[in-house]
Amino acid sequence: MKSLKIHGPLDLRIDDYPVDSLGPNQVEIKIAIGGICGTDLHYYKHGGFGQIKLREPMILGHEVSGFISKIGSNVKNLSIGQLVSISPSRPCNKCDFCLNGNQIQCINMKFYGSAMPFPHIQGAFREILIVEDYQCIPADGLSPEEAAMAEPLAVCLHAIKQAGKLFGQKVLITGSGPIGTLCVAATRRAGAEEIIVTDISKNALMFSNSVGADKVIHVLEEHDELKSYQFNKGYFDIAIECSGSVKGISDSINCLKPKGTLIQLGLGGDVLIPLLSVTTKELNLRGSFRFHLEFELAVNMMKKKLINVNPLITHKLDFKSAKEAFELAMNNEEQSMKVQLSF
Repeated sequence: MKSLKIHGPLDLRIDDYPVDSLGPNQVEIKIAIGGICGTDLHYYKHGGFGQIKLREPMILGHEVSGFISKIGSNVKNLSIGQLVSISPSRPCNKCDFCLNGNQIQCINMKFYGSAMPFPHIQGAFREILIVEDYQCIPADGLSPEEAAMAEPLAVCLHAIKQAGKLFGQKVLITGSGPIGTLCVAATRRAGAEEIIVTDISKNALMFSNSVGADKVIHVLEEHDELKSYQFNKGYFDIAIECSGSVKGISDSINCLKPKGTLIQLGLGGDVLIPLLSVTTKELNLRGSFRFHLEFELAVNMMKKKLINVNPLITHKLDFKSAKEAFELAMNNEEQSMKVQLSF
């Protein structure tokens, strides 16, 4: 079986990898589509992000869909040939965090394509994947491309949950990549009154406009426009920070009104923040990391046509052209948003 493995910065290879044996509660999936996410790009470009670095070759990927090719003897709710979205979240369900309903913080989490633990958790960019039956969410009525978007949408739904009340709120979203753009769609669905989006890419902002942003600001050319949102101690009730950049975090804090809430979603490593403003404005600072229960909700929202992810899927390449696909995903001038690999 072929897999897509990262060996170091810019060292992406198609390698052979053995197929695991099928257990009684497991399902064999022929992977159809894999989406390239920001974390995959960090591994490709830098060999990691922040303090997390590759220490051994690792299969990338965690945004995948596929068709069931075999089922274990105890699996009753799935069928061969069925299209499913595959949740990459595999908590142990035994540690204190899991037993208290906080599986995201599982001590022994096995999340596909993660270099956080060692040995690393191998990813899902491979031709055949053995998964637990509970990871499979039926995607009947969706295309394989849509089904593979459940993971990034689930990330955004978890961030929306962290924000609490959104109905009637004024929201700033900094960073308009796939996650930021999906946050626009999810925030609009949750009833936000006003959504302003910032980014350094005009191409990315075009997508935020298309899914419901009230206004977009290209901060390289129009940064002064943010000053109007800083008068009288701030304008926004909620900021969802998706860039992971010092500037994005600073803009969010400066534009939030007192008692406002910052949801930190972007992963950019450890950075300095204007802590004095957090203190004096009595801001709420909340991290948002991955998801768990939101994955099935993401699939169901797409099936019910409550959120349309199709406008974000801009490119699909054969996985054997992975290097071209990764370079395309990093190039904001190529009008790419979500680049997917076909297996």
